[in-house]
Amino acid sequence: PQAEGLVIVNIPEKEEDRLFSEHFACHECNISLEEIEPRLFSFNSPYGACPSCSGLGSNLVVDPERVAPDHSLSVMEGAIRPWGVPRGHWYYAQVVNVADHYGADLTKPFGELPKDFQHVVLYGSGRTSINFKYTRSDGKGTGHYRGTFEGVIPNLERRYKQTESQDIRTWIERFMRAMPCRACNGARLKPEALAVTFRGMNIREVTGLSVGEAFHHFSSLELKENEEIIARQILKEIRDRLRFMNNVGLDYLTLDRVTGTLSGGEAQRIRLATQIGSQLVGVLYILDEPSIGLHHRDNNRLLETLLTLRDLGNTVVVVEHDKDTMLNADHIVDLGPGAGVHGGQIVAAGNPKEIMASPDSLTGHYLSGYREIVVPKSRRAGNGQILAVRGAAGNNLKDVSIDIPLGKFVCVTGVSGSGKSTLVNQTLYPALARKLMRANEDPLPFREITGMEHLDKVINIDQSPIGRTPRSNPATYTGIFTPLRDLYTQLPEAKVRGYKAGRFSFNVKGGRCERCEGAGIIKIEMHFLPDVYVPCEECKGKRYNRETLDIKFKGLSIADVLDLTCEEALDVFENIPVLKRKLTTLRDVGLGYIHLGQQATTLSGGEAQRIKLAGELSRVSTGRTVYILDEPTTGLHFADVSMLLGVLARLVDKGNTVVVIEHNMDVIKCADHIIDLGPEGGSRGGMILAQGTPEEVARVQESHTGQYLSNELR
Repeated sequence: PQAEGLVIVNIPEKEEDRLFSEHFACHECNISLEEIEPRLFSFNSPYGACPSCSGLGSNLVVDPERVAPDHSLSVMEGAIRPWGVPRGHWYYAQVVNVADHYGADLTKPFGELPKDFQHVVLYGSGRTSINFKYTRSDGKGTGHYRGTFEGVIPNLERRYKQTESQDIRTWIERFMRAMPCRACNGARLKPEALAVTFRGMNIREVTGLSVGEAFHHFSSLELKENEEIIARQILKEIRDRLRFMNNVGLDYLTLDRVTGTLSGGEAQRIRLATQIGSQLVGVLYILDEPSIGLHHRDNNRLLETLLTLRDLGNTVVVVEHDKDTMLNADHIVDLGPGAGVHGGQIVAAGNPKEIMASPDSLTGHYLSGYREIVVPKSRRAGNGQILAVRGAAGNNLKDVSIDIPLGKFVCVTGVSGSGKSTLVNQTLYPALARKLMRANEDPLPFREITGMEHLDKVINIDQSPIGRTPRSNPATYTGIFTPLRDLYTQLPEAKVRGYKAGRFSFNVKGGRCERCEGAGIIKIEMHFLPDVYVPCEECKGKRYNRETLDIKFKGLSIADVLDLTCEEALDVFENIPVLKRKLTTLRDVGLGYIHLGQQATTLSGGEAQRIKLAGELSRVSTGRTVYILDEPTTGLHFADVSMLLGVLARLVDKGNTVVVIEHNMDVIKCADHIIDLGPEGGSRGGMILAQGTPEEVARVQESHTGQYLSNELR
């Protein structure tokens, strides 16, 4: 008879029979697998991706905490957020009948209602029938029927799957959360892929290792002779890539880290490691601030990597503000002398010594020590109140507890990957925003936060754009545009013509150029290429029609004013207090060179951040605000850092608290209080090494920050 690919082999020495199959199948249960291919281990391929989550590792599910976030409210007061206040609409009649069935009082706080009623409201009555009353459509009394109650969460899930409206899907997503896929537990792959192991580990377990752990794992592998023949070249490639990532300070990153969670500096260093691994010669490499997100301890490893690229026979051009990088350069090109319209010239060029000797180079002055950011003579005392975080345990944090003294300038420091962003951006800020601003934020796990009663709001001032379209500009963002339009409305010529404030808005019909709809530019779609913008032929980029441009103040039309720099506008409007105050603030944060109508998309991250700071400074302060900034010195020159510190000092001097994540020693040495995490990155970090003034932290031998800080203070 046909053996169907099976053979029994008798082994006399062991007195046993062994069954073998030529198929990828188990001879006992007869489950077969297809031939193993590389695509089986890719969650980007339908061949290997988990069918339940399509390789994403998570599914969007309706979260009961987002559906009913505040249990102190009653149902009638809006405890169920998707319903709002239900009185008057269809859900009201339904929930009243459900409450009658379970004997629940809808005027009581939702958290005090019977648990079975809470469960029915959220998840439905299942098979339990409820008597529903309704008003007859013919107006002749009421009727009733028995049926089940769907529940808020099943209702939202059903509508999310069935609707074709993107607006409805977006609305429902407000109540949803990404949860690990139940089928693969976040592994993203099919069970068949996870069943394949090498040295007892499947691919999910290997990619869960950090770069440092993976390098040790693959470096210490001992292979048999036949395994060595197969795997030699593969292992060489793996080890080389891991070694390069190690060398640029990324040893703490896990191999399965989601790209979207990487900082700009981390992503750039990964690309840098890839290039080093290629061992190319005669290449021009251009890097834009590769030191972003790097602690001083790790910066030396990055510099060694760049020098290795140079020594291979390549040319490395780096746009950088880091002092150590400049001092290690072979040639420096210094641009200036100022920013914006005051810059654009080569101030000095040569090796570091020549730059330091140049009398015209502001950069040289800071490199030589002729100019410096001085250490404050004293530290602020604060207001005596404490914001305390207890038991933070998100990501790599190990039950971290910190005290943030209010009314001070606080710096959170530590080597790359030590847990700073997890603590501040993913735990502290979301918790404060949820409590103080009613934001829809989900903090990472923590035990408690006390002291929030001393605060009225929290503001995260990051380097994200102030607007994503060319219509956004500094004038609209800072609120200058509203009083400016009001001013033009009050001019005699505008009153005669009956012009209102909307006439001077480029977003409203009437005064704007209708050819470009007030954008000043025309977008040309290039289909498979990026869109191209060209100046409007009708208004020549001025955004307004001829009639609107006829109205002038001191000989300037509204379009002319938008084309002024902040410094020029300050001279024009020096006698108008509301405009003078806002323009002065923009100048004080170092943005006197930007144009009022400059497109938001052309502003750098540092400029966008300082515009946000200017907006905060121009507001009336209560002195009870926490401002959070993540590496605000990114993209800033020494002189800009000095100006930024002055701006932050103004916020603190008003009684507010500023919390900054930073690696820049000029900022750290000026802090009133430091919270230092470490000792290393990734799984070897997440602990508090030191808390206190810069002088106190500098005395902690275990702290890498303290070691560098002691040199700065000395």
